[in-house]
Amino acid sequence: MIQSHLGEAAALLTAFCWTITAVSFESAGKKVGSLAVNFIRLFFAFIFLGVYTYITRGMALPMDANGSAWFWLLLSGLIGFVVGDLFLFQAYVEIGSRISLLIMSAVPPITAITGYLLMGERITLLGAAGMLITMGGIALVILGKNNDDKRIRLTHPAKGLVFAFIGALGQTFGLVFSKLGMDGTYNPFAATQIRLIAAFIGFACVITFSRGWNRQLEALKNKKALKQIALGAFFGPFLGVSFSLMAVQYTATGIVSTITSVTPIFIIPASILIFKEKVLPKEILGAFISIAGVALLFI
Repeated sequence: MIQSHLGEAAALLTAFCWTITAVSFESAGKKVGSLAVNFIRLFFAFIFLGVYTYITRGMALPMDANGSAWFWLLLSGLIGFVVGDLFLFQAYVEIGSRISLLIMSAVPPITAITGYLLMGERITLLGAAGMLITMGGIALVILGKNNDDKRIRLTHPAKGLVFAFIGALGQTFGLVFSKLGMDGTYNPFAATQIRLIAAFIGFACVITFSRGWNRQLEALKNKKALKQIALGAFFGPFLGVSFSLMAVQYTATGIVSTITSVTPIFIIPASILIFKEKVLPKEILGAFISIAGVALLFI
């Protein structure tokens, strides 16, 4: 019984971990910038993973992966960690982690549409309704009427919303390529190490081209930010990502996307208690509507 629901349990743990990591990285990003958070967290995560895989697998590095696994997982790391997280972390700074993660609930509909276009996967009428409901929930949160002319307007900065959406796209394709790379059998923690290696290379290129190495060194001097990055790395690239890869090994990607999409609901209490945000009733309602739509998509 436990084995049969291992994927679902791992997906729920993923949602919990992502809630903690989003809060941690939002706090750190406001202190040292999103690029520094992205790069520094990789070191912490790689150390955590190396120690864990050495204890559990007898090797600190993924030396047993075949060529196909390396190809798909490196590609997944570049798309998911570099492109996806680069934009997502900046969205944390622009519009906060709560709204950013709500936008991320668009990942399952995007995944379903991608499957339909690229692999001919079927979308049911109920699934199509779920997509519309999810998008409606997001729209309820990010749109509002102007008090002066009653026109519909964005209630949050457009740049932050676009960044969060690009982050959602990166997460979608990163997850799909991860599943191809693991091929149902490869260790998810070792797979995350390969993805991190790709992320190291990708972010090193971004920092070099943007001439940002001095800013990375400055960020290392901020002890409070480093503690938050370490916490976020433990629950994000180490536990969260690894649990998500474990989840897609034991159950369908759609089910994983559905369960992990509850993160926008988990993060509401944290936003109120930690960031002292004023959360409107319509924003709470929008989060629940979005999750309901995601659930319909995979019934």
